[in-house]
Amino acid sequence: MRRELKNPETIEGTVDSVTYHNEDNGFSVIVIDFHGSPLTVTGELGNLSEGEEVKLYGEFGVHQKYGEQFYAVSVERSLPSGSTAMMKYLSSGTVKGIGKKTAKQIIDKFGENAFDILENHPEELEKLEGMSKKKAYAINEDFKRIYGIRELSLFLAEFDISPGTAATAWKIWGHFAREMVAENPYILCAEDIGLSFKKADKIAEKLNIPLDSKERLVAGAEYVLKNAGFDGGHTALPLEAFSREFMRMLNASENDVQTAIDTGTEKQLLFIAENDSPKISLYKYYDAEKYIADRLKISARSHNEYDYSKLIEVEEAGKGIKYADKQKEAIGYALTSGLTILTGGPGTGKTTTLNAIISLYKGQGKVVQITAPTGKAAKRISELTGYPAKTIHRLLEVTYDAGDKLVFVHDENKRLECDVCVIDEMSMVDSELFSALLRALKKECRLVLVGDSDQLPSVGAGNVLHDIIKSCTLPVVALNEVFRQAKESGIVTNAHKIVSGEYPELKAEDFFFLQRLDSESAVKLVTELVCERLPKAYDLSPLDDIQVLSPARKGEVGIESLNKRLQEVLNPPEPDAKAVKGGLYSFRVNDKVMQTSNNYDIVWTQGNDSGTGIFNGEIGIIRSIVKEEDSVVIDFDGKIADYSLDMLRELELAYAITVHKSQGSEFDAVVLPLLGGYEKLYCRNLLYTAVTRAKKLLVIVGSRNVVCKMVDNNLQTMRYTLLEEFLKNDS
Repeated sequence: MRRELKNPETIEGTVDSVTYHNEDNGFSVIVIDFHGSPLTVTGELGNLSEGEEVKLYGEFGVHQKYGEQFYAVSVERSLPSGSTAMMKYLSSGTVKGIGKKTAKQIIDKFGENAFDILENHPEELEKLEGMSKKKAYAINEDFKRIYGIRELSLFLAEFDISPGTAATAWKIWGHFAREMVAENPYILCAEDIGLSFKKADKIAEKLNIPLDSKERLVAGAEYVLKNAGFDGGHTALPLEAFSREFMRMLNASENDVQTAIDTGTEKQLLFIAENDSPKISLYKYYDAEKYIADRLKISARSHNEYDYSKLIEVEEAGKGIKYADKQKEAIGYALTSGLTILTGGPGTGKTTTLNAIISLYKGQGKVVQITAPTGKAAKRISELTGYPAKTIHRLLEVTYDAGDKLVFVHDENKRLECDVCVIDEMSMVDSELFSALLRALKKECRLVLVGDSDQLPSVGAGNVLHDIIKSCTLPVVALNEVFRQAKESGIVTNAHKIVSGEYPELKAEDFFFLQRLDSESAVKLVTELVCERLPKAYDLSPLDDIQVLSPARKGEVGIESLNKRLQEVLNPPEPDAKAVKGGLYSFRVNDKVMQTSNNYDIVWTQGNDSGTGIFNGEIGIIRSIVKEEDSVVIDFDGKIADYSLDMLRELELAYAITVHKSQGSEFDAVVLPLLGGYEKLYCRNLLYTAVTRAKKLLVIVGSRNVVCKMVDNNLQTMRYTLLEEFLKNDS
């Protein structure tokens, strides 16, 4: 978001040094020579280099620690003029292949014509001592790259587009970037860049691109469908609903809708599913769900008739366990079929059944890989089964392709080496991720999908587990017997009541309800429970053992308000303590924080082990803040990661988190404030998901009436997808 300027002005100077630069968003801290004195400048300035001459638009301000600074919101750049400035620029290492020695040679020989030589006459560089033809042309290419990014940045700056966006566009399209953007600014809406359709629309307007251009209409169609995926989890939309939304958002006609569809399908950007009620989908979602359906059908057809009952009896004897009939059915199915779907609520023996499946496969010498969609879920299933587990992202491994686009290392061309793949918490797995995992598995790899379809669906687009079960085309074993020990838990029995549409018993040894009918008293009680009452009564740690969950982000009992209140009590500011601003929150040492997006580049260490990637939903504790070194050290359950200050926008406080973010995790104690709100959020499967996050203790604070309304509200989030239809289709 662009900074609002109170006293804007324009200044000019020469870049003296670059203190900090972030490649991803172009944010930089530089020092310029301003009227003979050094001046610190911050802002999204792109990849500036020493010696460049800049014209900056912004305002002066005073930093609490570093004194006077200039906050720039836009920059005009020009290559340095004069031999001294040019020498400094080339000596800075900006151009690959030119160090201080080569820079001096270039300036000594070509003087103020040096930049023209570098850009247009690389053959002249061969006259320098020790300069090969290959190196001369490599220098020429890199100089043209730098010049091209600068030109693209200046062009996009006219439309208020940041240098960071320009740098990303250049990485993808290189020398053709400016020409391509000028011809079709909607290409900036591509996922790799992510410019909003509305911003692209404004650029197009200034470039006099007509409203009914095919480029605009196709981009608008993609925008509508992307929004549907992001906001509602849909991988498709009914054609009629899509047409209405398209015409509303683009102020378009029915003819425009048809043009968008025809052009988009021709370019394989859109897909139309023709049936009794036609749907439209982004091609990437169609491709993912069609692949899932085809692959699961193939796996389900792989079956042998071997009688594994004797092996199950041996397993029972060895473990001292007597499996229920449904558990035996699931174990036998997993051992004889290429695909098994195992579902069931808490206390029904899913983990015990899964342990038997893994043990028997291991006994046959099979390589078994266990995976889950989140770090917490992977850790939990590993602890429950005693076998190592990885997140799906870590299992597939992430790298960058030639265009700096994130891709998985393992795919159809480099498959994973495993005979059996167990995927836990399948309700959380979205269509694209599941498709990517299936593509990386050998065709003969057996699949065991484990999950609870009564929980909330995935954050990403799709409703995979729900669609599989609803299609009634694949083998599903549903464990529905609650075992005696589990029946003693109020959490377990109430979870089953809720999912069956019955009101929970609001008082049990591990399940409590405390009525508060106004938000102020509810927040006060939640704070007391977390900070004083539960730690004292149950010897629980407020940070490690207790988790506040809320259906909503906003409102007085939403997580944003609760986090600030809990932070003030659990980790109050101290006079000499360091704090850093990170978007919505200020962070302090010992704050509990959550990563809010997948970041594959963050380096972490854990003892002698190391790796990269901190993922959406991982919770950690801030261990140290060193502003002078631009460093915030965070402990993510033993993984120590160093964040720069600009990366803090990826974090939020985690004393309270949404129920959606809690999926795949369990906590010793959960405090759940419920006072009512948006009907789509306050529903049965959200209440069920929240209750099943608690292992030992659950405390609901709020209105009994709201609890009952949530149980009654069984309008599960409707998600339009293509997967169920593809599974039912015999072709």
